[in-house]
Amino acid sequence: MLDLTYETPKAKTIAGAKHDWELVIGMEVHAQVSSSAKLFSGASTAFGAEPNSNVSFVDAAMPGMLPVINEFCVEQAVRTGLGLKAEINLKSAFDRKNYFYPDNPQGYQISQLYHPIVGEGEVIVDMEPGIARRVRIERIHLEQDAGKSIHDMDPNMSFMDFNRTGVPLMEIVSRPDIRGPEEAAAYMMKLRQILRYLGTCDGNMQNGNLRADVNVSVCRPGDYERYQETQDFSHLGTRCEIKNMNSMRFIQAAIDYEARRQIGILEGGGTVEQETRLYDPDRNETRSMRSKEEAHDYRYFPDPDLLPLEIEQDWVDGIAAGLPELPDAKKARFMGDFGLTDYDASVLTAEVESAAYFEDVAQGRDGKQAANWVINELFGRLKKEDHAITESPVSPAQLGGIIDLIGKGDISGKIAKDLFEIVYTEGGDPAQIVADRGMKQVTDTGAIETAVDEIIAANPAQVEKAKVNPKLAGWFVGQVMKATGGKANPKAVNDIVQARLGL
Repeated sequence: MLDLTYETPKAKTIAGAKHDWELVIGMEVHAQVSSSAKLFSGASTAFGAEPNSNVSFVDAAMPGMLPVINEFCVEQAVRTGLGLKAEINLKSAFDRKNYFYPDNPQGYQISQLYHPIVGEGEVIVDMEPGIARRVRIERIHLEQDAGKSIHDMDPNMSFMDFNRTGVPLMEIVSRPDIRGPEEAAAYMMKLRQILRYLGTCDGNMQNGNLRADVNVSVCRPGDYERYQETQDFSHLGTRCEIKNMNSMRFIQAAIDYEARRQIGILEGGGTVEQETRLYDPDRNETRSMRSKEEAHDYRYFPDPDLLPLEIEQDWVDGIAAGLPELPDAKKARFMGDFGLTDYDASVLTAEVESAAYFEDVAQGRDGKQAANWVINELFGRLKKEDHAITESPVSPAQLGGIIDLIGKGDISGKIAKDLFEIVYTEGGDPAQIVADRGMKQVTDTGAIETAVDEIIAANPAQVEKAKVNPKLAGWFVGQVMKATGGKANPKAVNDIVQARLGL
């Protein structure tokens, strides 16, 4: 396990205010369940389909159509709960959340208010090497997504695309344990990482598959501690909810703006109204959307078309037995097995595909050397070209082959970088490329001695300088490497130069 220090959440004070204020943040993350079918119908969840092509009679709320629970979505929710060390409720139930929007053809959403499938859990958020925060999860429940309203196709009409209607969502609700914009983004990143490792959500924020509603309030110093003692939310101030955030950067910016807005109202003698707001990234501001609804506004009641959901403990245990290695455990193993630093292990385990790539490269090789090549050379090049690890033109076997050639002394570090460039742009077997292009490192000491002698003989003045200042011997090493096209073994060259100059 990782050796971590868990900090008590610290407040984010706001500079420039008349008084000291602290932020309190809770998040409701909507994660689209990785499932090929919807929550209560067999319609496809594929992204990018023609409008209204992935809509069943159930999704369209045609009369007499009854929902049927997708068992795989239930399994994915249980798997997520287990990954977050949460309580799995063997009995749960679905409720109707009633509201009337054009993108909601049923006139209600099937959700779980009173009896969610997953109870309390936690997310360990890495703030810096060796320092972590614990954010408590209150609940995870399954629910349907709504459709999409389209307003920019015609100046006089709006259109509805019901492809997303009924798409399965997990709503992951945190306690108000987050104390600043950076911590909120770090929490979202860690949650996304865990979900992707579990395979329960692809984490694609651009497509809306992972988005957050962020609840922000401000309070005076000491009020948060009073809330912790009493669990009385009135100590935390009036919260406002910022809807549908799908960018880490925008989450931070929106929280910062909203906190300052609320402080300005309070210090001006006003009262913060509880409401739902939207963030405008172009103006970097939040705008009022509607007054914040409470549970009674939605007139929740048990869905009469769905029986209570009951699952067996043996089934849950079987899912637990099949869980993959999660990010924190993998990071700890990389540090222990391969001798990696906290930073390198964090970079390599940030994405499940990156971790798998590195492990393939490091298998049977020096872990630190493998990490350096993956992080510095491969990741650096991929980032420059805005490519993901899954788009890498260099396979783990090819990168491992380059490292093997270095280990055998066939190529130097400089030649290896040239070889990497060839493999990246042209492909091919590294060993064959070295053989075909004459890139093999010169290790014949006789040939190296001849090159050293020629350089020394041609530069007597430089020889005298080097004898006075031994650091100048590096000039001769560089000249020999240049004369041999970079193929000479650098260590052998340095040893021979030192010997010839009597240093």
